[in-house]
Amino acid sequence: MIPDGPLRDDALRSLECKRANTDGAALFSILTRRHDRRLVRLIVAYETIWDFLDNVSERGAAVGGANGRQLHLALLEALDLRAPISDYYRHHPWRHDGGYLRALVEACRECCRSLPSYDRVRELLVAEARRSNVAACNHELNATDRAVALRRWAAEEFPGETEPAWFELTAAASCSAGVHVLLALAADPECDEREVRRTYAAYFPWFSLAVTMLDSYVDQAEDSANGAHSYIAHYPSSEVAVRRLRETIQQSAQALGGLCNGSRHAVIVGCMVAMYLSKDSARAPTMRTDSRVLAEAGGSLARMLLPVLRMWRVVYGQADK
Repeated sequence: MIPDGPLRDDALRSLECKRANTDGAALFSILTRRHDRRLVRLIVAYETIWDFLDNVSERGAAVGGANGRQLHLALLEALDLRAPISDYYRHHPWRHDGGYLRALVEACRECCRSLPSYDRVRELLVAEARRSNVAACNHELNATDRAVALRRWAAEEFPGETEPAWFELTAAASCSAGVHVLLALAADPECDEREVRRTYAAYFPWFSLAVTMLDSYVDQAEDSANGAHSYIAHYPSSEVAVRRLRETIQQSAQALGGLCNGSRHAVIVGCMVAMYLSKDSARAPTMRTDSRVLAEAGGSLARMLLPVLRMWRVVYGQADK
């Protein structure tokens, strides 16, 4: 039981409304030669932390950026076995979660210790997890301050980088896919560092960017109504946004298809595109044409899975979530 009501609500909401995220994360387990329950447990636990903190950070945004950054240390410490455990709620208005967040962090660390190739992915894994602190900037309430913070973060993290654009880099870093694929590689006792870096380069930034932008694309009406930050709105027009997103999906599919086990990576791309476009909002009258264009970019598997995942959303109450 989580004693503080707001934290309890945030935890329940992440579990009830973001099942598509955890199911999608678990799909990365297909990259291993054999089914590995430890890996599934790790990936689902990590995605649960990510989704929970997204809710908690948004609720506590009025406290300031320090709160979000402190909370998001959990995403780093869940994977960095050398880091001490922090007081995640140090700046947060509510602190008593009954040990929920720490239990998730420790469950991830326990699973990481069991991965045979953890040391081969550790450097990239920790760097990717550290970048997740950009998610704290996404919940800055003042739009001007938020843009300044995101621009500053991109300039510091990727100095001199112009392609992708600054907001695309922050969008890519706001996605957990890079972590999930590295964890899948760590579960393979025969993975080598060359393949690790090649695979990571295929997922970040392009695949991660596609995931965040698809999420923003299907939620754009809701975000506009709530005054929430929308990554897709950074593009100068909806036409530019859809064209860029289509290109990003296609580039991701091409890069991932060229990897070892390219067919399995292709499944992840197709499922990711279909999962987002199966949401009710993607079929709104004003979005149907664009959604068809994006589904085409996802390939034949994405198109085939769309009706299946629409039914999945209905069965599990996720149609509008």
